[in-house]
Amino acid sequence: MLKEGMNAPDFSLHDQFGHEHALSDYRGHWVVLYFYPKDMTPGCTTEACGFRDEFPAFNKLDAVILGISKDSINRHAKFAEQYELPFTLLSDENGDVCNRYYVWKAKSLYGRSFLGIVRSTFLIDPSGKIAKIYPKVKVKEHAAELLQDLNTLK
Repeated sequence: MLKEGMNAPDFSLHDQFGHEHALSDYRGHWVVLYFYPKDMTPGCTTEACGFRDEFPAFNKLDAVILGISKDSINRHAKFAEQYELPFTLLSDENGDVCNRYYVWKAKSLYGRSFLGIVRSTFLIDPSGKIAKIYPKVKVKEHAAELLQDLNTLK
C-alpha cells in the first residue's frame, strides 16, 4: 500500500489528445492525481466539473490536475470536450497505473461483485512525494477540500 510521505510511483500515459505524460514531468509542481471509474457517469462528471470550476484556483496554487481512468483516449476526448474540462485526462486502459496506486479493487453494486477503480485522489508535492491520500472521495466537495489542503500545505 502507498502511504503519505512515500515517493509517488512514476508512470507514463497518454492524454485525451494522444500526448504522453509522465508524472516526473511535473516535478516542481503540486499534482492532484485523481482516479475515477468512468467518463460520462454522474459521479465522475460531478467530480470533473468541480475541478473544472475551481481550475483557476488550482492554477494560482501551482497545482496540476491529472485525472486517470481506464477509458480510452477517444472517450476521454469526448468527455473533456463535452464538459469543457481544461485539465489532463490520462488513459490507463491496461490498468497498470491503477494497480501501482492500489485503486483497482473489488467493488459491489446492487449485490453484484466486480473489479473496478475505487475513486481516490493523491496529492503529490513538488518533490514527488505523496502529501495526502483521499481514499473516500465525496465528489461534490472534493475540489474545495483539495484547495483547502493545498493552501494549508503550501
